[in-house]
Amino acid sequence: MKHLPNAITVLRFLGAVNLLFFDAKTTAFWVIYFVCGLSDMLDGYLARKLHCESKTGALLDSLADLAFVVCCCYKLIPLLEFPKWLWIWAGAIVAIKITNQISALVMYKKCLFPHTIANKVAGVLFFFGVPLTFSLESIIPVIITAVFATFAAVQEGHFIRTGLIKP
Repeated sequence: MKHLPNAITVLRFLGAVNLLFFDAKTTAFWVIYFVCGLSDMLDGYLARKLHCESKTGALLDSLADLAFVVCCCYKLIPLLEFPKWLWIWAGAIVAIKITNQISALVMYKKCLFPHTIANKVAGVLFFFGVPLTFSLESIIPVIITAVFATFAAVQEGHFIRTGLIKP
């Protein structure tokens, strides 16, 4: 049972990669999307409930999250028609996240993916905001997500650079 959360995380990674094989306008794509999202919530819950949290599990979770976001972006970005300023904002968030990882590498000789409350809120908003953006045909869910993602990225960098989060 202690390996169950990590097994779910690995399945999420595989599910994320499977998104690449489906058209983003199909039901199959969105079923895999929601299964991946729900598994993200389930693996952490089970790790805490079964008392089997680990650095390896946290790293696997972060890598599966990254794979999910990258695969979703690859499939969905071509379908999105956002104003230029929103694309620039998204690029700034990515730049901050990359800078955070460079800082962690310089300071600690390893990548750090802090599981802060702000990062979790941004993740949940991303998970629900993407389908809402398509169903409502509105950029409001993306703007709300971007606000929280910006705060989470800046906070993550602050925590890394001040030593509040250590490996």
